[in-house]
Amino acid sequence: MSEGGMAEKWLWRLLPWRGGWIPHRKNEGHEEERHVKANNREYNDRFFYADNRIKTSKYNIFTFLPINLFEQFQHVANAYFLFLLILQLIPQVSSLSWFTTIVPLVLVLTITAVKDATDDFFRHKSDQQVNSRQSQVLLDGRLQSEQWMNVRVGDIIKLENNQFVAADLLLLSSSEPYGLGYVETAELDGETNLKVRQALSVTSELGADIHKLAEFDAEVVCEPPNNKLDRFTGTLLWKDNKFPLDNGKLLLRGCVLRNTEWCFGMVIFAGLQTKLMQNCGRTTFKRTSIDRLMNTLVLWIFGFLVCMGIILAIGNCVWEKSMGGNFQKLYLPWDEVLSDAFFSGFLTFWSYIIILNTVVPISLYVSMEVIRLGHSYFINWDRRMYHAQRDTPAEARTTTLNEELGQVEYIFSDKTGTLTQNVMVFSKCSINGKIYGEVYDEFGHKVEITEKTPCVDFSFNTLRDRRFRFHDHSLLESMKLNEPAVQEFFRLLSLCHTVMPEEKMEGDLVYQAQSPDEGALVTAARNFGFVFRARTPETITVYELGKEVTYQLIAILDFNNVRKRMSVIVRNPQGRARLYCKGADTILFDRLDTASEELLYTTSEHLNEFAGEGLRTLALAYRDLDEDFLRGWTQRLWEASSSVENREDLLALLYEEIEQDMTLLGATAIEDKLQQGVAETIACLTLASIKIWVLTGDKMETAINTAYSCNMLRDDMHEVFVISGHTVVEVQQQLKSAKDQILGLKHEPSFNDSVDMEKRDSKYDCVFEEAVSVEHALVINGHSLAHALEADLEGLLLDTACLCRTVICCRVTPLQKAQVVELVKRRRRAVTLAIGDGANDVSMIKTAHIGVGISGQEGMQAVLASDYSFAQFRHLQRLLLVHGRWSYFRMCNFLCYFFYKNFAFTLVHFWFGFFCGFSAQTVYDQWFITLFNIVYTSLPVLAMGLFDQDVNEKNSIRFPKLYELGQLNLLFNKRQFFLCSLQGVYTSFALFFVPYGVLSHGVRDDGASITDQQSFAVTIATSLVIVASVQIGLDTNYWTAINHFYIWGSLAVYFSILFAMHSNGIFGIFPSHFPFIGTARSSLCQPIVWLVILLITVVCVAPMLVVRFLRADLYPTPTDKVRRWQLASRRQHPHEEGLRRVRRTSSRRSAYAFAHQEGYGELITSGRNMRLTSCSGLGSDPAPPAWKMHGNSSWIENLLKKRLTTTSGISKCVPNNSTDGIQDEQHTD
Repeated sequence: MSEGGMAEKWLWRLLPWRGGWIPHRKNEGHEEERHVKANNREYNDRFFYADNRIKTSKYNIFTFLPINLFEQFQHVANAYFLFLLILQLIPQVSSLSWFTTIVPLVLVLTITAVKDATDDFFRHKSDQQVNSRQSQVLLDGRLQSEQWMNVRVGDIIKLENNQFVAADLLLLSSSEPYGLGYVETAELDGETNLKVRQALSVTSELGADIHKLAEFDAEVVCEPPNNKLDRFTGTLLWKDNKFPLDNGKLLLRGCVLRNTEWCFGMVIFAGLQTKLMQNCGRTTFKRTSIDRLMNTLVLWIFGFLVCMGIILAIGNCVWEKSMGGNFQKLYLPWDEVLSDAFFSGFLTFWSYIIILNTVVPISLYVSMEVIRLGHSYFINWDRRMYHAQRDTPAEARTTTLNEELGQVEYIFSDKTGTLTQNVMVFSKCSINGKIYGEVYDEFGHKVEITEKTPCVDFSFNTLRDRRFRFHDHSLLESMKLNEPAVQEFFRLLSLCHTVMPEEKMEGDLVYQAQSPDEGALVTAARNFGFVFRARTPETITVYELGKEVTYQLIAILDFNNVRKRMSVIVRNPQGRARLYCKGADTILFDRLDTASEELLYTTSEHLNEFAGEGLRTLALAYRDLDEDFLRGWTQRLWEASSSVENREDLLALLYEEIEQDMTLLGATAIEDKLQQGVAETIACLTLASIKIWVLTGDKMETAINTAYSCNMLRDDMHEVFVISGHTVVEVQQQLKSAKDQILGLKHEPSFNDSVDMEKRDSKYDCVFEEAVSVEHALVINGHSLAHALEADLEGLLLDTACLCRTVICCRVTPLQKAQVVELVKRRRRAVTLAIGDGANDVSMIKTAHIGVGISGQEGMQAVLASDYSFAQFRHLQRLLLVHGRWSYFRMCNFLCYFFYKNFAFTLVHFWFGFFCGFSAQTVYDQWFITLFNIVYTSLPVLAMGLFDQDVNEKNSIRFPKLYELGQLNLLFNKRQFFLCSLQGVYTSFALFFVPYGVLSHGVRDDGASITDQQSFAVTIATSLVIVASVQIGLDTNYWTAINHFYIWGSLAVYFSILFAMHSNGIFGIFPSHFPFIGTARSSLCQPIVWLVILLITVVCVAPMLVVRFLRADLYPTPTDKVRRWQLASRRQHPHEEGLRRVRRTSSRRSAYAFAHQEGYGELITSGRNMRLTSCSGLGSDPAPPAWKMHGNSSWIENLLKKRLTTTSGISKCVPNNSTDGIQDEQHTD
């Protein structure tokens, strides 16, 4: 390797990687296409392609110190204290010792550095774990085990079943026929269904022959690295031929090989250039809004100090010029007498900057870090956020963002594995007009199903799935009684699907389904005795109640988004041909025979009931086929499938022709199992004025069904806008139309508007009230979102989305998730939180102000990239409404009090300057200045910052409206800072002038004067400590033993140190440091001094007490009302009522989300995925392939136009059910 290449390699290892940032490589910025030769590392190294090492950490051993210090000194306060430290090292201007600043500054920098180093250590550990994974690489003509980080572009890798893909690979060959391979892409898009990949036919012939693979010398010319997961274009050059490459031939890093014994692939992109890592986003340094405000306030305070310094410096100039000669060397230790008054004023200016810098002491930042650390431990120790099943506690992975949790306005959530468990459960069904799946007691009353409810015993079935649970015994009894409708129902479920079975051991069946929906239905049929066992391109084998039955598969009429149904045509062993169909009820009911009219009425009511419970519904029907008709139809199907022009339209007409006059069997109801408490959590967070957007890689139908189950979509909405345009113009028109409709409706006066106005007028009269629904929702898919995120449309997109109650983005890439989050951050300036559980969520987790990872089914990538992690989505409610709100409340109270006491403490020097010749002399002795913030007042304010609470945890959740205080930033802002600073200025004024006015004319008991400077300083210092203690007592809302101990203990410590520093003993040890013997004892034994202290306390505290009393009585805040109610309820011990479980009622909708793409129908009937290659047809004709249809419209659009389903010849109204929400609870004070 050249010297330049070696230097670049070392630079690559030294410099930290920052998320999406990739080190510069030669010509990389101008890479227009990539050239990769197989088995030729020397050729590929010329292009300096990235190796397969990943690095998500920020630092290494060489860069940690400079980069971390650079990040820390981005805090204005740290730079400010460094500047003060430099000033204090100059003897001519320093009136305080340098150690009063350097010790706490180093402490703060060290604590933060240790915390950052610990976080980065775990990132290094994770990187090392991934980089050290083993992979089989073809080197020197044989397979060798290599670590992932040693894999290079152009290498050929062997993968085995259930292994992760190490890099972006071009699939060359596999164990499956025709070079097919199946992958699970959960780490990329959150989908757990299988995707099909197929190698080129010329490379699939290589098989597993190591010799042929080692001699494979093809060149791939393709696009440069990018983040588009669904696109790849390239060309394979081999043996003087060119072969086109697309995304279907690529195995992406992060995928898992499934249902494939082995495969070989050629590395195209490695490491940071893989599509997964290109989508991972940038690791940023996150700071809270309070941190950013503090930077501004520090600048303000510094400007204020400069102003005070200038005033005092001007005073010093005047003093020196007029009277300075009479007071030479009285205060500052000048080496020589200063004759220049201006230079004296210049030095005095810097001296006062040092003296007055305690307005923002370094101890403020030490205390903030301690409080944040304590809040993080409270989250870690919270047993209510502990998930016992996975033994997973909540974890605060950062200590810098706790108060930001109390200000969240937007939540961006993944769907699969975050809101749902990604587990589909066969819950209920309707067969021949009867509902199965409900449980009744001996009195005929419906019983709620719980974990303790007895399950149906399927032990008679040796092929059952032991994890399947069903509680209605009557369905199994009907099956055993050989009821025809029940058996036909489950026969349909066992035949009409595209599931692939895998049986490694006898009876140990594993179903590989394209979606969990199909898997749940086939598993239900399996347990009730209709076991789908095997398939070939021409047959389906089912064990029906223990008997093997093989059906001839004639055709598969596959699913797509236009048809919203799928059918199979089979012939049973008796020779009877039958069509089985399942699909959306809105489509299927229009194709039924008139004989099913009465059953349709009943089934329709059952579907409404199922949908009202949030279940995913599906209708089932069949049709017996005449042999002559079927023969002619099959011939026409074969001709249509062979047509070059209008093939899809011809096939659609044929499908439509045969799927008519069907007989209704019933309907299924699948529960897309939400995580526990998801609906209640979303309802509660919505009441807290938090907007929840769902960003998912899943298909639109599945996402909308989940949104209905979560109560995010409701039928009482005016409109659900679906944005599905394929061009910029179409997307712009759809967004503009949606926005105009919303604004048009909002401008129309209505009863709801008057209700909203009343609620706004009296929003504080009832804190816990049901959220007022915004009657619109926005659903947008990935290709439309790509256009909407362009600079010209992003404003329109955001405006329209923010007018809607619910926003759902479907089929989005990881990078698009991050772009949506960034858009809201940048243009709304709102605090955002992103929550997810997979690698596809890492990008948005890093982009949001707060990232939350759920330790779920999709690995730990999201957790490792997150700021907070736990096991269940429902814990988010407690994280925000309890820990977040408390952290924000405590931090704001802490800051208000801290600025108050330090303004009161520091500005006494300003007033004293007018009485000491502007000589930069301090009122207090140096030890009091050093110990005031570190010892005398540090622990009480820490106790308040750690343990205080305005309302308890139950009422924090019970009254979500309290959370709005943080969103509106009402507790600490520039106005609050000004008010607490003004109170501090007033207190400092009273602290100085009350004792000055009293003691200047006062005498001791023996008649001697009491106006010496040391007695004056002791009086002011003692008054300050007592006033600060009384003030923090009044500011504390929740008293604990720790608060009492710290406040009374601090007072005791102050007096102990005060008397010790003025004692004979310490004077004997350090006579030069403690020369004022007996000052404290002689001063504090005088009644006039205690009278002054009492007078100061009353003057300082009384005005604040009056203002607080009047404000709470005349203008009570929501917190005041809840506290009053909390106090009253504590006295009366009322019966606590919990939140009702949110249950939605809605119009029925189909759960036919069987495929995130087109189905497997063509693949199955073509036989390309089967090891058996024999084929048979209907009669003498070959069996035609079942081609798929493509359409432009979505079933959602039709569903929205057809809210109340009516069938042919039937006039029946679907009841307009209302939705149960969280019941309003009115409380009176």
